[in-house]
Amino acid sequence: MVGDIMLDRGVEWYIRQNGDWRWPFLKIADDLKKADLVFGNLEGPISDKGQRVGSIYSFRADPAVLEGLTYAGFDILSLANNHALDYGRAALRDTMERLREAGINYIGAGFNEKEAFSLKIKEVKNTRIGFLAYTDLGPEVWRAGENYSGVAWIEEEDIEKVKENIKENKQEVDILIVSLHAGKEYSLEPTFFQKTFSQACIEAGADLVVGHHSHVVQKLEKYQDGWIAYSLGNFVFDQGFSKQTMQGRLLKTIIKNKKIKEVIPVDVKLNNSFQPEIIQD
Repeated sequence: MVGDIMLDRGVEWYIRQNGDWRWPFLKIADDLKKADLVFGNLEGPISDKGQRVGSIYSFRADPAVLEGLTYAGFDILSLANNHALDYGRAALRDTMERLREAGINYIGAGFNEKEAFSLKIKEVKNTRIGFLAYTDLGPEVWRAGENYSGVAWIEEEDIEKVKENIKENKQEVDILIVSLHAGKEYSLEPTFFQKTFSQACIEAGADLVVGHHSHVVQKLEKYQDGWIAYSLGNFVFDQGFSKQTMQGRLLKTIIKNKKIKEVIPVDVKLNNSFQPEIIQD
């Protein structure tokens, strides 16, 4: 499991300079391909549709970046974040269709509310692994509705509802993983909401909660019978202005006998061309 993946702006500049859409993943793909499942958070749509919503920090990646994501072996991506609708619902819908065509599952967004909040199940070696994703960032109007697309947007008042959702979904899977896009940018400490939400998910039956958004790595902790990684930091991003934003964490999760046996944090650094690679001891 990895953190924020942003394939526009400075990252795209290096892709085009080197003439290879696989460029961001060339130094880490071999490591990712060893895993049975690879998950990340996709910051911004992959589309040539839609209109920018207005922020100068609006991302939209060229559809050709899908070549890099499939090359790196990504199986499932969270779209529940504050950049999913940077180019409106048209680009989000296009992104979901393109990911589906590429054979990559997405969570935390959908063509309607039911899909956005629904469980995605991946079966590996007779083990059913379920994924859910949420965000409390971006405007509430980005939340998916009964008849329109959007993301799985929540707020603190929704925690009890999320817990019920987790209890129901856990009955369908052996392992349940929850992705949360929340917190404060560049903060090394999780916010009260991150802690409250993540702990509530574990209490309700989730096995692992994985966070992102802060662009820096936050702590990994064992909580009751589960694990919480509050933020995995940047995985592919063009934030070269600090050491912390040029580092990330890859979370290697070992599952045995349908239980999480071990969670291993692996440090990752980004080079000057925004390519992640594992930091060797």
